[in-house]
Amino acid sequence: MNKTENRIKSIDADSPLCGKTAVGDCLLTINGNRIVDVLDYKFFAYDRRLTVVLRRPDGTEYSVRVRKDEGGDLGLEFESYLMDRARSCANNCVFCFIDQLPPGMRPTMYFKDDDARLSFLLGNYITLTNLSKREIQRIIDLHISPINVSVHTTDPELRSRMLRNPRAGESIGIMRRFAKSGVVMNCQIVCCPGLNDGAALDRTMRDLEEMYPGVHSVSIVPVGLTKFREGLYPLTPFTPEHAAETIKQVTDFGDLCLEKYGTRIFFCGDEMYLKAGIELPEDEFYEEHTQLENGVGMIRLLEREFRSALQLSDGVDGVEFSIACGTSVAPVFEKLVALAADKYPELSGKVYAIENDFFGRSINVSGLITGNDLIAQLRGKDLGKRLLISQNMIRREEMDFLDDVKLSEASEALGVPILPVEQDGFALFDAMAGELPALREPRTGGDEEYYRYNQNG
Repeated sequence: MNKTENRIKSIDADSPLCGKTAVGDCLLTINGNRIVDVLDYKFFAYDRRLTVVLRRPDGTEYSVRVRKDEGGDLGLEFESYLMDRARSCANNCVFCFIDQLPPGMRPTMYFKDDDARLSFLLGNYITLTNLSKREIQRIIDLHISPINVSVHTTDPELRSRMLRNPRAGESIGIMRRFAKSGVVMNCQIVCCPGLNDGAALDRTMRDLEEMYPGVHSVSIVPVGLTKFREGLYPLTPFTPEHAAETIKQVTDFGDLCLEKYGTRIFFCGDEMYLKAGIELPEDEFYEEHTQLENGVGMIRLLEREFRSALQLSDGVDGVEFSIACGTSVAPVFEKLVALAADKYPELSGKVYAIENDFFGRSINVSGLITGNDLIAQLRGKDLGKRLLISQNMIRREEMDFLDDVKLSEASEALGVPILPVEQDGFALFDAMAGELPALREPRTGGDEEYYRYNQNG
Protein backbone atom coordinates (compact mmCIF):
# COMPACT_ATOMS: atom_id res chain seq x y z
CA MET A 1 0.00 0.00 0.00
CA ASN A 2 1.40 3.37 -1.01
CA LYS A 3 -1.33 5.78 0.05
CA THR A 4 -0.14 9.25 1.01
CA GLU A 5 -3.53 9.97 2.61
CA ASN A 6 -2.44 7.74 5.52
CA ARG A 7 0.56 9.97 6.23
CA ILE A 8 0.53 11.42 9.74
CA LYS A 9 0.17 15.20 9.77
CA SER A 10 0.24 15.74 13.54
CA ILE A 11 0.24 13.80 16.80
CA ASP A 12 -1.66 14.90 19.91
CA ALA A 13 0.49 15.46 22.99
CA ASP A 14 -1.55 12.89 24.95
CA SER A 15 -1.57 10.30 22.14
CA PRO A 16 -0.38 6.82 23.24
CA LEU A 17 1.79 6.94 20.10
CA CYS A 18 3.46 10.22 21.06
CA GLY A 19 7.24 9.61 21.04
CA LYS A 20 6.77 6.21 19.38
CA THR A 21 6.03 7.42 15.86
CA ALA A 22 6.67 10.62 13.92
CA VAL A 23 4.97 13.13 11.64
CA GLY A 24 5.45 11.97 8.07
CA ASP A 25 5.14 8.26 8.83
CA CYS A 26 2.27 6.32 7.26
CA LEU A 27 -0.23 4.14 9.14
CA LEU A 28 -0.52 0.70 7.54
CA THR A 29 -2.40 -1.71 9.82
CA ILE A 30 -3.98 -1.99 13.27
CA ASN A 31 -4.12 -5.47 14.82
CA GLY A 32 -3.41 -6.93 11.39
CA ASN A 33 -6.26 -5.04 9.69
CA ARG A 34 -5.33 -2.90 6.70
CA ILE A 35 -6.30 0.74 7.20
CA VAL A 36 -7.85 2.02 4.00
CA ASP A 37 -9.75 5.02 5.29
CA VAL A 38 -11.01 6.86 8.36
CA LEU A 39 -13.70 4.29 9.15
CA ASP A 40 -11.14 1.51 9.33
CA TYR A 41 -8.98 3.72 11.54
CA LYS A 42 -11.76 4.57 13.98
CA PHE A 43 -13.18 1.04 14.13
CA PHE A 44 -9.97 -0.97 14.48
CA ALA A 45 -8.42 1.53 16.93
CA TYR A 46 -11.29 1.04 19.40
CA ASP A 47 -9.77 -1.76 21.51
CA ARG A 48 -7.59 -1.31 24.58
CA ARG A 49 -4.60 -3.22 23.24
CA LEU A 50 -3.34 -2.55 19.73
CA THR A 51 -0.44 -3.52 17.53
CA VAL A 52 0.09 -0.67 15.07
CA VAL A 53 2.27 -1.06 11.97
CA LEU A 54 3.67 2.08 10.36
CA ARG A 55 6.10 2.96 7.57
CA ARG A 56 8.80 5.62 7.66
CA PRO A 57 9.48 7.89 4.67
CA ASP A 58 12.52 5.72 3.76
CA GLY A 59 10.19 2.71 3.33
CA THR A 60 11.11 0.79 6.48
CA GLU A 61 8.20 -0.64 8.44
CA TYR A 62 7.97 -0.98 12.19
CA SER A 63 5.36 -1.97 14.78
CA VAL A 64 4.30 -0.34 18.03
CA ARG A 65 2.26 -1.91 20.82
CA VAL A 66 -0.25 0.40 22.41
CA ARG A 67 -2.37 0.26 25.57
CA LYS A 68 -5.14 2.82 25.99
CA ASP A 69 -8.71 3.23 27.21
CA GLU A 70 -11.31 1.28 25.26
CA GLY A 71 -12.76 3.64 22.67
CA GLY A 72 -10.00 6.18 23.30
CA ASP A 73 -8.61 7.96 20.26
CA LEU A 74 -5.10 7.31 19.02
CA GLY A 75 -4.68 11.05 18.62
CA LEU A 76 -3.41 11.07 15.04
CA GLU A 77 -4.29 13.59 12.34
CA PHE A 78 -3.64 12.58 8.75
CA GLU A 79 -2.89 14.42 5.52
CA SER A 80 -6.47 13.73 4.43
CA TYR A 81 -9.45 13.69 6.82
CA LEU A 82 -10.97 10.67 5.06
CA MET A 83 -7.54 9.03 4.58
CA ASP A 84 -8.85 8.50 1.05
CA ARG A 85 -10.45 10.46 -1.77
CA ALA A 86 -14.01 11.64 -1.28
CA ARG A 87 -16.58 9.78 -3.37
CA SER A 88 -18.28 12.11 -5.80
CA CYS A 89 -21.90 11.68 -6.79
CA ALA A 90 -22.60 9.32 -9.70
CA ASN A 91 -26.08 10.75 -10.27
CA ASN A 92 -27.54 13.68 -12.16
CA CYS A 93 -30.65 14.28 -10.07
CA VAL A 94 -33.38 16.35 -11.66
CA PHE A 95 -33.73 18.40 -8.45
CA CYS A 96 -30.03 18.77 -7.57
CA PHE A 97 -29.46 22.12 -5.85
CA ILE A 98 -25.82 22.29 -6.92
CA ASP A 99 -26.89 22.23 -10.58
CA GLN A 100 -28.94 25.34 -9.79
CA LEU A 101 -25.98 27.41 -8.58
CA PRO A 102 -24.89 30.41 -10.61
CA PRO A 103 -21.48 30.35 -12.32
CA GLY A 104 -18.46 31.98 -10.74
CA MET A 105 -18.77 30.68 -7.19
CA ARG A 106 -15.84 29.03 -5.38
CA PRO A 107 -14.95 25.65 -6.97
CA THR A 108 -15.74 23.63 -3.84
CA MET A 109 -19.40 24.68 -4.08
CA TYR A 110 -19.79 22.56 -7.21
CA PHE A 111 -18.43 19.32 -5.75
CA LYS A 112 -21.18 16.76 -5.13
CA ASP A 113 -20.22 14.28 -2.45
CA ASP A 114 -21.97 10.94 -2.09
CA ASP A 115 -19.80 9.18 0.47
CA ALA A 116 -20.97 6.68 3.08
CA ARG A 117 -18.11 7.64 5.39
CA LEU A 118 -19.23 11.26 5.43
CA SER A 119 -22.76 10.07 6.12
CA PHE A 120 -21.68 8.23 9.25
CA LEU A 121 -19.12 10.77 10.47
CA LEU A 122 -20.70 14.11 9.54
CA GLY A 123 -24.35 13.34 8.84
CA ASN A 124 -24.21 13.88 5.07
CA TYR A 125 -26.93 12.22 2.99
CA ILE A 126 -26.01 9.60 0.38
CA THR A 127 -27.93 7.83 -2.38
CA LEU A 128 -26.12 4.45 -2.07
CA THR A 129 -25.64 4.36 -5.86
CA ASN A 130 -21.85 4.26 -5.83
CA LEU A 131 -21.14 1.79 -3.02
CA SER A 132 -18.85 -1.08 -3.95
CA LYS A 133 -19.60 -4.62 -2.80
CA ARG A 134 -16.74 -4.26 -0.29
CA GLU A 135 -18.25 -1.07 1.15
CA ILE A 136 -21.73 -2.59 1.43
CA GLN A 137 -20.36 -5.60 3.26
CA ARG A 138 -18.15 -3.46 5.49
CA ILE A 139 -21.14 -1.37 6.59
CA ILE A 140 -22.94 -4.60 7.50
CA ASP A 141 -19.93 -6.26 9.15
CA LEU A 142 -18.92 -3.18 11.18
CA HIS A 143 -22.58 -2.38 11.89
CA ILE A 144 -22.03 1.25 10.91
CA SER A 145 -25.03 3.27 12.07
CA PRO A 146 -26.77 5.53 11.56
CA ILE A 147 -26.46 6.16 7.84
CA ASN A 148 -28.39 9.00 6.25
CA VAL A 149 -29.95 7.99 2.95
CA SER A 150 -31.48 10.14 0.23
CA VAL A 151 -34.33 7.90 -0.91
CA HIS A 152 -36.78 10.17 -2.78
CA THR A 153 -38.74 7.16 -4.04
CA THR A 154 -38.69 3.38 -3.64
CA ASP A 155 -40.08 2.80 -7.14
CA PRO A 156 -36.94 1.52 -8.95
CA GLU A 157 -37.94 2.89 -12.35
CA LEU A 158 -38.95 6.29 -10.98
CA ARG A 159 -35.80 6.50 -8.85
CA SER A 160 -33.65 5.80 -11.91
CA ARG A 161 -35.45 8.59 -13.77
CA MET A 162 -35.22 11.08 -10.90
CA LEU A 163 -31.54 10.38 -10.20
CA ARG A 164 -30.85 9.86 -13.92
CA ASN A 165 -28.82 6.81 -13.11
CA PRO A 166 -29.92 3.43 -14.53
CA ARG A 167 -28.64 1.66 -11.40
CA ALA A 168 -30.40 3.94 -8.92
CA GLY A 169 -33.24 1.49 -8.40
CA GLU A 170 -30.83 -1.16 -7.09
CA SER A 171 -30.21 0.91 -3.95
CA ILE A 172 -33.59 -0.04 -2.48
CA GLY A 173 -32.39 -3.64 -2.30
CA ILE A 174 -29.26 -2.44 -0.48
CA MET A 175 -31.48 -0.65 2.04
CA ARG A 176 -33.39 -3.85 2.69
CA ARG A 177 -30.10 -5.67 3.29
CA PHE A 178 -29.02 -2.98 5.72
CA ALA A 179 -32.33 -3.09 7.57
CA LYS A 180 -32.21 -6.89 7.81
CA SER A 181 -28.67 -6.66 9.21
CA GLY A 182 -29.63 -4.14 11.88
CA VAL A 183 -28.05 -1.10 10.24
CA VAL A 184 -30.09 1.99 11.17
CA MET A 185 -31.00 4.52 8.47
CA ASN A 186 -32.42 8.03 8.64
CA CYS A 187 -33.93 8.93 5.29
CA GLN A 188 -34.97 11.99 3.35
CA ILE A 189 -37.39 12.49 0.47
CA VAL A 190 -37.03 15.62 -1.62
CA CYS A 191 -40.60 15.88 -2.79
CA CYS A 192 -41.12 17.17 -6.35
CA PRO A 193 -44.68 17.98 -7.46
CA GLY A 194 -45.75 15.74 -10.32
CA LEU A 195 -42.90 13.25 -9.81
CA ASN A 196 -42.63 11.52 -6.44
CA ASP A 197 -45.64 13.00 -4.64
CA GLY A 198 -49.17 11.64 -4.36
CA ALA A 199 -49.46 7.91 -5.06
CA ALA A 200 -45.68 7.59 -5.52
CA LEU A 201 -45.14 9.06 -2.06
CA ASP A 202 -47.70 6.62 -0.61
CA ARG A 203 -45.75 3.70 -2.08
CA THR A 204 -42.45 5.06 -0.77
CA MET A 205 -43.80 5.46 2.75
CA ARG A 206 -45.26 1.94 2.72
CA ASP A 207 -41.99 0.42 1.52
CA LEU A 208 -39.91 2.31 4.07
CA GLU A 209 -42.32 1.48 6.89
CA GLU A 210 -41.74 -2.21 6.14
CA MET A 211 -38.03 -1.68 6.87
CA TYR A 212 -38.68 -0.34 10.38
CA PRO A 213 -36.76 -0.32 12.73
CA GLY A 214 -33.95 -0.30 10.16
CA VAL A 215 -35.52 2.87 8.79
CA HIS A 216 -35.66 4.98 11.95
CA SER A 217 -37.02 8.26 10.58
CA VAL A 218 -37.93 9.88 7.27
CA SER A 219 -38.18 13.56 6.42
CA ILE A 220 -40.26 14.85 3.52
CA VAL A 221 -39.02 18.24 2.34
CA PRO A 222 -40.18 20.40 -0.58
CA VAL A 223 -37.86 20.75 -3.56
CA GLY A 224 -35.85 23.98 -3.58
CA LEU A 225 -35.78 25.83 -6.89
CA THR A 226 -33.43 28.74 -7.64
CA LYS A 227 -33.70 31.14 -10.58
CA PHE A 228 -30.79 29.39 -12.32
CA ARG A 229 -32.71 26.54 -13.97
CA GLU A 230 -32.28 27.23 -17.66
CA GLY A 231 -31.86 23.93 -19.52
CA LEU A 232 -32.68 21.86 -16.43
CA TYR A 233 -35.56 19.43 -15.88
CA PRO A 234 -38.86 21.34 -15.71
CA LEU A 235 -39.90 21.30 -12.05
CA THR A 236 -42.68 23.25 -10.40
CA PRO A 237 -42.71 24.55 -6.82
CA PHE A 238 -45.26 23.58 -4.20
CA THR A 239 -48.38 25.68 -4.03
CA PRO A 240 -49.88 26.33 -0.58
CA GLU A 241 -52.74 23.96 -1.41
CA HIS A 242 -50.46 21.12 -2.54
CA ALA A 243 -48.20 21.61 0.46
CA ALA A 244 -51.24 21.30 2.75
CA GLU A 245 -52.36 18.11 0.95
CA THR A 246 -48.89 16.59 1.34
CA ILE A 247 -48.77 17.45 5.04
CA LYS A 248 -52.11 15.69 5.57
CA GLN A 249 -50.94 12.67 3.56
CA VAL A 250 -47.73 12.31 5.59
CA THR A 251 -49.42 13.06 8.92
CA ASP A 252 -52.17 10.49 8.34
CA PHE A 253 -49.59 7.82 7.51
CA GLY A 254 -47.52 8.87 10.52
CA ASP A 255 -50.61 8.44 12.71
CA LEU A 256 -50.87 4.81 11.57
CA CYS A 257 -47.17 4.22 12.30
CA LEU A 258 -47.52 5.82 15.74
CA GLU A 259 -50.34 3.45 16.60
CA LYS A 260 -48.45 0.43 15.23
CA TYR A 261 -44.86 1.12 16.36
CA GLY A 262 -45.06 3.93 18.91
CA THR A 263 -43.29 6.34 16.55
CA ARG A 264 -44.45 8.40 13.60
CA ILE A 265 -41.35 7.61 11.45
CA PHE A 266 -42.47 10.15 8.81
CA PHE A 267 -42.27 13.93 9.26
CA CYS A 268 -42.66 16.90 6.95
CA GLY A 269 -40.00 19.57 7.09
CA ASP A 270 -40.87 22.92 8.68
CA GLU A 271 -40.64 24.55 5.25
CA MET A 272 -43.58 22.49 4.03
CA TYR A 273 -45.75 23.95 6.80
CA LEU A 274 -44.51 27.46 6.05
CA LYS A 275 -45.35 27.02 2.37
CA ALA A 276 -48.82 25.76 3.28
CA GLY A 277 -49.42 28.56 5.78
CA ILE A 278 -50.31 25.92 8.38
CA GLU A 279 -49.39 26.13 12.06
CA LEU A 280 -46.59 23.74 12.95
CA PRO A 281 -47.35 20.82 15.27
CA GLU A 282 -46.43 21.11 18.92
CA ASP A 283 -42.91 20.21 20.00
CA GLU A 284 -43.88 16.74 21.28
CA PHE A 285 -44.96 15.75 17.76
CA TYR A 286 -41.31 15.59 16.68
CA GLU A 287 -40.35 12.94 19.24
CA GLU A 288 -36.53 12.69 19.31
CA HIS A 289 -35.94 15.51 16.79
CA THR A 290 -33.88 13.09 14.72
CA GLN A 291 -34.28 15.10 11.52
CA LEU A 292 -33.23 18.55 12.74
CA GLU A 293 -30.56 18.85 10.03
CA ASN A 294 -33.37 18.60 7.47
CA GLY A 295 -35.33 21.35 9.16
CA VAL A 296 -37.86 19.02 10.81
CA GLY A 297 -39.09 20.39 14.13
CA MET A 298 -36.34 23.00 14.20
CA ILE A 299 -38.68 25.93 14.78
CA ARG A 300 -40.56 24.29 17.65
CA LEU A 301 -37.32 23.26 19.34
CA LEU A 302 -35.98 26.80 18.95
CA GLU A 303 -39.13 28.20 20.55
CA ARG A 304 -38.98 25.73 23.44
CA GLU A 305 -35.35 26.50 24.16
CA PHE A 306 -35.96 30.24 23.89
CA ARG A 307 -38.87 30.13 26.35
CA SER A 308 -36.72 28.15 28.79
CA ALA A 309 -33.88 30.65 28.48
CA LEU A 310 -36.30 33.54 29.00
CA GLN A 311 -37.76 31.90 32.10
CA LEU A 312 -34.32 31.31 33.61
CA SER A 313 -32.94 34.74 32.79
CA ASP A 314 -32.46 37.52 35.33
CA GLY A 315 -31.84 40.55 33.12
CA VAL A 316 -30.85 42.03 29.76
CA ASP A 317 -28.46 44.81 28.80
CA GLY A 318 -31.17 46.91 27.13
CA VAL A 319 -29.03 47.64 24.05
CA GLU A 320 -30.95 47.86 20.79
CA PHE A 321 -30.31 45.01 18.35
CA SER A 322 -31.59 43.64 15.07
CA ILE A 323 -32.02 40.19 13.52
CA ALA A 324 -31.66 39.38 9.81
CA CYS A 325 -33.21 36.13 8.58
CA GLY A 326 -34.97 34.46 5.66
CA THR A 327 -38.47 35.57 4.80
CA SER A 328 -39.98 32.21 5.80
CA VAL A 329 -38.92 32.43 9.45
CA ALA A 330 -39.16 36.18 10.01
CA PRO A 331 -42.57 35.85 11.76
CA VAL A 332 -41.03 33.29 14.16
CA PHE A 333 -38.27 35.69 15.21
CA GLU A 334 -40.75 38.56 15.53
CA LYS A 335 -42.76 36.37 17.91
CA LEU A 336 -39.67 35.56 20.01
CA VAL A 337 -38.61 39.20 20.21
CA ALA A 338 -42.11 40.13 21.35
CA LEU A 339 -42.03 37.40 24.02
CA ALA A 340 -38.75 38.72 25.40
CA ALA A 341 -39.99 42.32 25.32
CA ASP A 342 -43.06 41.35 27.37
CA LYS A 343 -40.75 40.35 30.22
CA TYR A 344 -38.11 43.00 29.62
CA PRO A 345 -39.64 46.20 28.19
CA GLU A 346 -36.16 47.72 27.95
CA LEU A 347 -35.23 45.10 25.35
CA SER A 348 -35.63 46.59 21.87
CA GLY A 349 -35.13 44.51 18.74
CA LYS A 350 -36.11 44.64 15.08
CA VAL A 351 -36.41 41.74 12.65
CA TYR A 352 -35.51 42.19 8.99
CA ALA A 353 -36.65 39.61 6.43
CA ILE A 354 -34.03 39.36 3.68
CA GLU A 355 -35.24 38.57 0.17
CA ASN A 356 -32.91 36.23 -1.70
CA ASP A 357 -32.01 38.11 -4.85
CA PHE A 358 -28.88 36.02 -5.34
CA PHE A 359 -30.59 32.63 -5.79
CA GLY A 360 -34.10 33.91 -6.49
CA ARG A 361 -36.90 34.97 -4.19
CA SER A 362 -38.44 31.51 -4.07
CA ILE A 363 -35.47 30.60 -1.85
CA ASN A 364 -36.52 31.91 1.55
CA VAL A 365 -34.38 30.13 4.16
CA SER A 366 -31.81 31.91 6.30
CA GLY A 367 -28.91 29.61 5.51
CA LEU A 368 -28.77 30.68 1.85
CA ILE A 369 -28.67 34.45 2.42
CA THR A 370 -25.57 36.01 0.88
CA GLY A 371 -23.43 38.86 2.10
CA ASN A 372 -24.31 41.13 -0.81
CA ASP A 373 -28.06 40.66 -0.27
CA LEU A 374 -27.59 41.38 3.43
CA ILE A 375 -25.66 44.58 2.73
CA ALA A 376 -27.95 45.81 -0.06
CA GLN A 377 -31.16 45.37 1.93
CA LEU A 378 -29.92 46.59 5.33
CA ARG A 379 -27.73 49.55 4.36
CA GLY A 380 -29.18 52.68 5.94
CA LYS A 381 -31.58 50.73 8.19
CA ASP A 382 -31.74 51.16 11.96
CA LEU A 383 -29.82 48.10 13.10
CA GLY A 384 -29.19 49.09 16.70
CA LYS A 385 -25.86 48.24 18.30
CA ARG A 386 -25.56 44.68 16.95
CA LEU A 387 -26.96 42.58 14.12
CA LEU A 388 -27.70 38.91 14.78
CA ILE A 389 -27.66 36.35 11.97
CA SER A 390 -27.85 32.56 11.78
CA GLN A 391 -24.53 30.73 12.06
CA ASN A 392 -25.70 28.76 9.01
CA MET A 393 -25.21 31.82 6.79
CA ILE A 394 -21.43 31.61 7.03
CA ARG A 395 -18.66 29.07 6.84
CA ARG A 396 -17.51 28.52 10.39
CA GLU A 397 -13.81 28.52 9.64
CA GLU A 398 -13.42 31.09 6.86
CA MET A 399 -16.14 33.34 8.31
CA ASP A 400 -17.56 34.26 4.91
CA PHE A 401 -20.92 34.06 3.17
CA LEU A 402 -21.82 31.91 0.15
CA ASP A 403 -20.86 34.74 -2.22
CA ASP A 404 -17.39 35.00 -0.58
CA VAL A 405 -18.20 38.27 1.20
CA LYS A 406 -16.31 38.21 4.50
CA LEU A 407 -18.26 38.71 7.69
CA SER A 408 -15.91 41.58 8.54
CA GLU A 409 -16.64 43.22 5.18
CA ALA A 410 -20.39 43.06 5.72
CA SER A 411 -19.99 44.43 9.24
CA GLU A 412 -17.91 47.35 7.98
CA ALA A 413 -20.39 48.08 5.17
CA LEU A 414 -23.33 48.19 7.59
CA GLY A 415 -21.47 49.94 10.40
CA VAL A 416 -22.50 47.48 13.08
CA PRO A 417 -21.05 44.29 14.58
CA ILE A 418 -22.60 41.21 12.94
CA LEU A 419 -22.82 38.23 15.28
CA PRO A 420 -23.51 34.70 13.96
CA VAL A 421 -25.68 32.81 16.44
CA GLU A 422 -25.99 29.04 16.70
CA GLN A 423 -29.34 27.40 15.86
CA ASP A 424 -30.22 27.22 19.52
CA GLY A 425 -32.89 29.03 21.51
CA PHE A 426 -30.62 29.59 24.51
CA ALA A 427 -27.87 31.07 22.31
CA LEU A 428 -30.41 33.31 20.58
CA PHE A 429 -31.77 34.71 23.83
CA ASP A 430 -28.26 35.25 25.20
CA ALA A 431 -27.31 37.22 22.08
CA MET A 432 -30.47 39.32 22.32
CA ALA A 433 -29.92 39.90 26.04
CA GLY A 434 -26.30 40.95 25.66
CA GLU A 435 -24.27 37.81 26.34
CA LEU A 436 -22.58 37.86 22.96
CA PRO A 437 -21.07 34.89 21.12
CA ALA A 438 -17.32 35.02 20.55
CA LEU A 439 -16.25 35.55 16.95
CA ARG A 440 -13.71 33.16 15.49
CA GLU A 441 -10.67 34.36 13.63
CA PRO A 442 -11.00 33.43 9.95
CA ARG A 443 -8.73 30.62 8.85
CA THR A 444 -8.53 28.06 6.10
CA GLY A 445 -10.73 25.11 7.02
CA GLY A 446 -9.62 21.51 6.81
CA ASP A 447 -11.22 18.61 4.98
CA GLU A 448 -13.74 17.91 7.73
CA GLU A 449 -14.99 21.49 7.80
CA TYR A 450 -15.26 21.63 4.01
CA TYR A 451 -17.27 18.44 3.68
CA ARG A 452 -19.61 19.47 6.49
CA TYR A 453 -20.18 22.87 4.93
CA ASN A 454 -20.59 21.50 1.41
CA GLN A 455 -23.36 19.23 2.59
CA ASN A 456 -25.27 21.53 4.92
CA GLY A 457 -24.69 24.91 3.30
